[in-house]
Amino acid sequence: MENEAQTGIEEGQNLNSIVIVCIDEDDIEINQDKTPDAVAIIEQNVPVPANEEDTMDCVDVSGFLVGMTRETIDDMHQLYCKHARALGFSVRKSTTRCYSNEVVVEKYFVCSCAGVKNSGNADIFSDASSSRKRSNSCLTRTGCKASLRVKLNDDGVYEVLSHVMEHNHPFTRTEWGHLHRSERTITKEKGKAIEDMITSGMRSSDSFRYMVQDARGEENVGHTMKDHMNFVNRMKMNAIEGGDAQTVIEMLQEEDTKEEDFYFKVKLDDEGRLCNVYWRDSMMKEDYRIYGDVMVFDTTYRTNKYNLWLFEVFKKSMGGKCPITLFTDQDQAIATAIEKVFPQTRHRLCLWHLQQNAVSRFAQLKSENSFKVAFKKCLSGCANENEFESCWKSMISEYNLEDHSWFCRLYGLREKWCTALSKDFFSAGILSSQRSESTNHAIGFNAKKSTSLAEFYGILKATIKHWRIKEQNNEFQCSKSVPESVLPMTGMLKHASEVYTLTLFREFESEFLKSISTCSTIVLVEDSMMVYDVSSHDANACTHRVVFDCLRNMITCSCKKFEECGFLCYHCLRVLHINSVVSIPEFYIQKRWTKFAKSEIWDRLNNRIERSEKAEDCIPWRHEMARKYYNLVLKSQGNEEARRIVEEGYNRDTLSVDTLMTSLSSTEQSETSVHSYSSNVVRDPARSITKGRSQRIKGHFHKKKKKRTVESNLIPAKEFGSKTPNVHLF
Repeated sequence: MENEAQTGIEEGQNLNSIVIVCIDEDDIEINQDKTPDAVAIIEQNVPVPANEEDTMDCVDVSGFLVGMTRETIDDMHQLYCKHARALGFSVRKSTTRCYSNEVVVEKYFVCSCAGVKNSGNADIFSDASSSRKRSNSCLTRTGCKASLRVKLNDDGVYEVLSHVMEHNHPFTRTEWGHLHRSERTITKEKGKAIEDMITSGMRSSDSFRYMVQDARGEENVGHTMKDHMNFVNRMKMNAIEGGDAQTVIEMLQEEDTKEEDFYFKVKLDDEGRLCNVYWRDSMMKEDYRIYGDVMVFDTTYRTNKYNLWLFEVFKKSMGGKCPITLFTDQDQAIATAIEKVFPQTRHRLCLWHLQQNAVSRFAQLKSENSFKVAFKKCLSGCANENEFESCWKSMISEYNLEDHSWFCRLYGLREKWCTALSKDFFSAGILSSQRSESTNHAIGFNAKKSTSLAEFYGILKATIKHWRIKEQNNEFQCSKSVPESVLPMTGMLKHASEVYTLTLFREFESEFLKSISTCSTIVLVEDSMMVYDVSSHDANACTHRVVFDCLRNMITCSCKKFEECGFLCYHCLRVLHINSVVSIPEFYIQKRWTKFAKSEIWDRLNNRIERSEKAEDCIPWRHEMARKYYNLVLKSQGNEEARRIVEEGYNRDTLSVDTLMTSLSSTEQSETSVHSYSSNVVRDPARSITKGRSQRIKGHFHKKKKKRTVESNLIPAKEFGSKTPNVHLF
């Protein structure tokens, strides 16, 4: 039968007209039952239209591929991969021959089992003394001769010249086909989706599980967990290819070119290594202008000698504005820097740290709850200086601490931590720097010791973005809702609900409720001035003196809550209520606590958003089109004809877009404006080996990491960054 099938072949005839060369009678019977047209083609020697694009998906690729043509090498690779998928083996690219102009003229594709492992003459015991653990790899190459040879023909298309179909190994089961290396590809689109998930804070394993869930099975994802993890590792290594510190500097420089009021400064040591970096965006500056009267300085990671540089750069970046109150923990270097850079700022110490230090220094006091209560009262429970002095002396005497050096030094700094001595300065009611520690928790949730500087910068940006989204939601709730109260919403309570934020209204409501249960006694009336003594029914409560000028609508209280927190105390509210004042005096409404605190910057912010949207207006369109195509795929997946229509439309649109983009890229001339920064390459900071850190062998990513060389005669800049803004901005 083989001779009969070959009878019609003339010498020099194109092999494109032959589908099956070797065939027996059993095969003919089967073909007659299933595909009689194929038998007719063989018998009549009719050419198969395998080189036409519109019939590409209709051709049976499980048999001989000799004579088939494709436009590109990639198309040929896809053709052989389809053939391999149909039979059950994996494909590997092999020899390539090119013209001098790098045009591929000939290409070989082989079975992944082709070739044998090159063991050489190495003695298996030669590296027995090596400390490195040997890899437990398995042999996968069997010397298989199956291959496909393609060559560029005279028509300028690639043609299959030879096809060896004989394999020396069993084929893979169909349900395992997705594990073949040639079937596992992370496309550009999938890579972008993975990058977006990792950037958003999702772990690598979680992002893979999400893709498995979205594809309805791991076999439909197109790659394995190992491929996924390797891609993420390569992505991270590529991000810091030029050096971790240099990558961060390039990120800051890019932000500086995109945002008009972005500011950053970098400080290097004598070897050109990064030792300090500071940055702030335009919104941080606006926030500081409104809320910068109180600042909390995080000293979780000691900066010591760099405190002065940091404070000076911070002050310059904020236009010279100094905070009223600055919270830190006990650190002499910080205190010295604050006195020099912020001489008019009130330096306050964190009460929480003081409590922890006081108890931890004395083992015998850890179990003394009475000491903790007495010490806490000295810190924040005294109403005035006389009460504080009395409590302090009583505590020192009771626990024999008169000669203790730590408590003596602490008493000398009492104006920095005792709330009774700091009521003349605004502090927003903050007693500790734990607000900054919540920042550490938010960032540390996604960061660890092995986190690079570039990754940390991304995590911090994402955290700040999350905070701002929450702030927007809170501002929206304040503008669209009115709080409820257990009391009738009339008078000052109603006024407070109209001007204050929801959070501050609850604070005001609490003070208003306390005012109802207080007693007031008029002490003096002189012209428009009235003096009251106000006290609560609590036996331990102090009596405070309130002075009210009904003509000027001014009021003060000896508790000084307004001076310290920025809103009226219940003593003042009691007196105002007695005198039938139905709204909060305008002088006592601090704008920082109102719903309209940022009203002055909303217009400027809208202008910035409009300019940025011009560059990013494609993002909403991209998301919208992704949703549309996804819904179309879901609608079409159950019908073969519908799937064919979607695939044809996709191929047609892809070709049109590629043609357009190629045309644009060849004619477009991009003009890029580059800011002038330091031309030096910033070296990574020296890494400190932490206690208990184990030595490990570097992986192949570390070995392949490219290093930028720094010329020995290149003297690094000590400091560079954005231009210092105008000092008189506020």
